Formats: sequence, C-alpha cells, structure tokens
Amino acid sequence: MTNPSSVPLPATPTGANTGSPAEVSPTVNKGMFGIKGTGDTSGFGGLVRRRPSPVDSERPFGGYFDEVYDSLEEAYPGFADAIEKVVVDRGELTLHIAPDKIREVCQVMRDDESLRFELCSSVSGVDYLQSDTRRLHVVYHLTSMTYRRQVRLEAAVPVDGRLPSVTSVYPTADWQERETYDMFGVVFEGHPNLTRILMPDDWEGHPQRKDYPLGGVAVEYKGAEIPPPDQRRVYQ
Repeated sequence: MTNPSSVPLPATPTGANTGSPAEVSPTVNKGMFGIKGTGDTSGFGGLVRRRPSPVDSERPFGGYFDEVYDSLEEAYPGFADAIEKVVVDRGELTLHIAPDKIREVCQVMRDDESLRFELCSSVSGVDYLQSDTRRLHVVYHLTSMTYRRQVRLEAAVPVDGRLPSVTSVYPTADWQERETYDMFGVVFEGHPNLTRILMPDDWEGHPQRKDYPLGGVAVEYKGAEIPPPDQRRVYQ
C-alpha cells in the first residue's frame, strides 16, 4: 500500500525490536545515575550536577525588594552583621542571615511598621552536600499580609550546627522546625518541644540528608513481605 503523503514509513517502529512487552526501546537511557541492577533512580548513585553558587545581587533589586532591604537596615541596628548575602533570582528575594541572628531578624521583620511580615508560612531544610561547608540550610518563607509581599530568609549551619528557634516570634514554626530537625538534624535552641514528628522517636539518622542510606524498611502486608526499595526486582 502506498503512503498517501509519499513519505516512506520505517519497516519496524522504534521500540518494537522484539515484540516482547518486557522489552523496551534500545534508545531508553539506562544506568544514567550510575546505578546498575536496581530500580534506583534517586540520583545518589553517581549523578553529579554542578550547582551554581548564587552571588550577591547588585542594587537596584527591583520591585519592592529595595524598600524591604532599606526598611530592615533602618529598623535593625545589627543589620550589617546579620546580612551575609542578598540574592534576587527568578523574581524572588532571599536574605541570607547569620545563623545566630535569625530570631532577631524575624522579630524585626514581623514588628516593624514598614515591614509587617506577620506570617511565617514555611520552615524547611536543604542539604548542600559537597558544595557548602555549612551544608545544612534552613529556609524561612515570610509573608506580609499588610503589604502583600513575600521574602525568603536563609540561614546556613554545619552538620553539628544550631539555630535559635523562631517559635516565640512565629508560632507557626513549631511543627515546621520539628520536621526540619527530624529530617535534617538541625537543632533549634529554645524550641518548646524539639522531638521527632514524622519518624519514630528511636529512629537513627535524618532521612533527607543526602548521605542517608538508600535502603528502606521491609513492610509486611497481609502476610507478604515487601522488600526495601533498593532490593526490589526491576520491572520494565
């Protein structure tokens, strides 16, 4: 039969090299994370990705960012010692704060009339393994409901580092700091009840650190044993 468009069709469609449903196209990338023989695609098996190191942004920052920066500088006497870096990226403002100053900065951000960041909507952790000596970063998302503005604060500590808790300033940070402690091991000094919130109390390690072992916990479901993820059979 002649193709109406006069474009020749391939004799065998791509991927149909054997006709077996268990086989896939030879063009599918395998072992792309450095892992062989398992179903792990987490990236911990050898994937190396260069992370750009954000540098200080130059003024003017744009939008309301300059006003926030100037208002904080005017309201907070320890501004020069507290601000390590200012990064404006993808339309967002991040103030990198010296770890021991984070609670003081939050207090000013909340109470000053020209700032009024009344809500801390999120406290979370990031692990910059092998790219920052202070590898554990804690990120605070603040919202000003008065002025409809948002800003991000970020404080970095080493693995055994500590941060002042901001729960006395933002009560919403209570469970969020507990989760960051549970998953990353960051200790928040002054927290009213810094215990694990997701993992069992006797759990060893912090699962979201990038050097945490991949092996999971065997699960029994109606008499059948489900092995950890790194021990499961691979299905294609």
